[in-house]
Amino acid sequence: MSFNIKIYRTEDGKSEIEVSLGDDTVWLSLNQISDLFERDKSVISRHIKNIFKEKELVLDPTVAKKATVHQNESGRIVERKIDLYSLDVIISVGYRVKSNRATQFRIWANNLIKEHLIQGYTLNEKRLKQTYNSNLEQLGNTVSLLSESFKLGKNLHLKEARGFIEILTKYTQSFILLNKFDENRLDSDNLSSKIQYHINYNEAKDLIQNLKAKLFLLKEASHLFGSEKDGSLKGIIGNIEQTFDGQQLYPSIEEKAAHLLYFVIKDYPFSDGNKRIGALLFVWYLQQNDFLLDNSGDAKISENTLVALSLLIAQSNPDDKDIMIKLIVNLIKN
Repeated sequence: MSFNIKIYRTEDGKSEIEVSLGDDTVWLSLNQISDLFERDKSVISRHIKNIFKEKELVLDPTVAKKATVHQNESGRIVERKIDLYSLDVIISVGYRVKSNRATQFRIWANNLIKEHLIQGYTLNEKRLKQTYNSNLEQLGNTVSLLSESFKLGKNLHLKEARGFIEILTKYTQSFILLNKFDENRLDSDNLSSKIQYHINYNEAKDLIQNLKAKLFLLKEASHLFGSEKDGSLKGIIGNIEQTFDGQQLYPSIEEKAAHLLYFVIKDYPFSDGNKRIGALLFVWYLQQNDFLLDNSGDAKISENTLVALSLLIAQSNPDDKDIMIKLIVNLIKN
């Protein structure tokens, strides 16, 4: 067992003791316990023997060996091992010798252990995140390498192997995005400002009516579908397209599309169909700006993802608006 050394000073200032900290507890030698409680070493030794004899405590987890070095009479450096006793033993001895210092030491030791555990947890959590992020990056690099090998037909002939690579290649970015979401590290950098199309209120109304007609024939919409409650759709579109001092409030395609989807779903501008209409206008806006597909020609957001995202927005807490917007932006940005 490795130990850290902490200094304990008694409240009366009479004693200063080097306390060994290790294995989530504190340890003192027989001599140190004797100094702490101001009792003869033989008295402390007898109490410790009785504690184990009476099975108040178990020997193995409460006693540890610590190597010490000292210089003997001939000048040689000699190593020897001494017994150290855990906080449980120290407190038990304190009760038996009826020392007021026992309570003082217990409070100090418990605070020390708590601080040690918190620092250890924080450090371990940081190391785990660093390791996880490093492994995630390595996974991405490995998948890219294997994917290239797959395309070139190198060393990958089994159907199962090819299927494995296809899955990893397709979803690695999803794993990374989920990790960023968990750690609140979603960013809004490197967005596209090449806006070609600005959504128009009358055009949006025509789109909604066309969708309503199709869904009505399929018996998937009521007469209330797409019925504006208070003209708020015009306000939503105006908000998205507004400028301040000649600058767009939302200067990128991703930000405009994300806010369009969020506001239509969350602000309930229609008596019925808000999620479906929000999804429609979102997809339409991306398509008109040549931003719906990725470089390989696939939709950046699949139908199932769009459904799940629309439901997530509808059920989200309004306080989480910013994180919802960032999530949408990260799903569609190049």
